[in-house]
Amino acid sequence: METQKQLQFHISDITSLALIAVFPEPYELKVDFVQRRNKTECDLLFVRDDMEIDPLEASGGGASDVAAFALRIASWSMQKPHTLDTILMDEPFKHLKGAVANKHVLDMINEISRKMKIQIIMVSDERIPREDIIEAADRVFEVSIKDGVSKVKQS
Repeated sequence: METQKQLQFHISDITSLALIAVFPEPYELKVDFVQRRNKTECDLLFVRDDMEIDPLEASGGGASDVAAFALRIASWSMQKPHTLDTILMDEPFKHLKGAVANKHVLDMINEISRKMKIQIIMVSDERIPREDIIEAADRVFEVSIKDGVSKVKQS
């Protein structure tokens, strides 16, 4: 029971902070441990204005993308010892809409990477100006395909 409370706090706190960093009117993440079929299961819900919402039905998927990223960071941070300090992601914020929210995501990733000493390698399409991506990242590689041949250019 004490372990569940610690997990509940750790998971909901990190995820709620990530949502606050990106959205002007963010959801909070609610973590409930429930007994089903003689097993303990975890229900995750978004809460806003005292209303509980299934994360998959919230904000067209953008909030779920941010929450999924935060859950991944939270689960990594609980591992003892940590696995490699590198996280690889393929378009983790593909449902996030708007240049402002995407800029906030870059800032959040940069801060998490710096504070937790994690190298984050992310594949992404351009949803914000290239200058913002280059400014936020340590390195940017642009991959294009012409006549079936991939070309890589460092920006």
